[in-house]
Amino acid sequence: MRVALIQQRSYESKEATIKRTLELIDQVAREADLIVLQELHQGPYFCQSEDPSRFDLARDFELDVEFWRWVSEGRNVVLVASLFEERGPGLYHNSAIVLDRGQIAGKYRKMHIPDDPGFYEKFYFAPGDLGFEPIDTSIGRLGVLVCWDQWFPEAARIMALKGAQLLIYPTAIGWFPEDPQEEKERQLDAWITIQRGHAIANGLPLVCVNRVGFEADPSGCLEGIQFWGNSFACGPQGELLVRLSTDQEEAQVVEIDLERIREVRNIWPFLRDRRVESYGCLLKRFCD
Repeated sequence: MRVALIQQRSYESKEATIKRTLELIDQVAREADLIVLQELHQGPYFCQSEDPSRFDLARDFELDVEFWRWVSEGRNVVLVASLFEERGPGLYHNSAIVLDRGQIAGKYRKMHIPDDPGFYEKFYFAPGDLGFEPIDTSIGRLGVLVCWDQWFPEAARIMALKGAQLLIYPTAIGWFPEDPQEEKERQLDAWITIQRGHAIANGLPLVCVNRVGFEADPSGCLEGIQFWGNSFACGPQGELLVRLSTDQEEAQVVEIDLERIREVRNIWPFLRDRRVESYGCLLKRFCD
């Protein structure tokens, strides 16, 4: 499977941002089977502050899906888009849509919703209710998750147990400029390490695509977020296959060998040796 990672900045308007996205897509579309875009890729990461006017961004959800369906058809690729979904009045989701050469293959609604300074997503998004369900496409079964989901091993495990062949994380994560350099390095290292751990623990390749560039906090409460890029792909033993830059827009294609899933799981049979009868505590918030 040839997978294209599209890492980009946000521009002054939705139209300008999409124009740049299409330019990056067209750099790699002929080489790729699958193209993965970053979280909420049509504009800025608007969750830095709580602003009811931002809900208007979701009004064109159906039109947005149709546009990216057209893009996937025209480029003859499978495309993972990340969109702001208005499900009904007052009900919104952070949703990933998988388009398969002009067909809607499936949808995932972000399950884990953060609520931290600069990441006020609980104000905007209801938790997903579609569960952790892999999406079947013409190129394989995709385990699509979104950003904050990447910190939770349970999400990756369930996708693996349901037959996903590739874990995919559209992402928007970065540093606060005021943090010391040592803290920034710890955060980035933790982010890469835990996702490589998901790949290893489940014997699956993984693709994570993050945005890049500085975006100011429109409320002025914080300075803003420096999105740290570093989009990457790794194999089923956590081996890095490609890692993009910290501060540049990039479109890169990486080849992922799905046959290695079987090879790696045969020598590291973690799924065989799971003690499922002893994991009941995982269904509790905390095991007193």
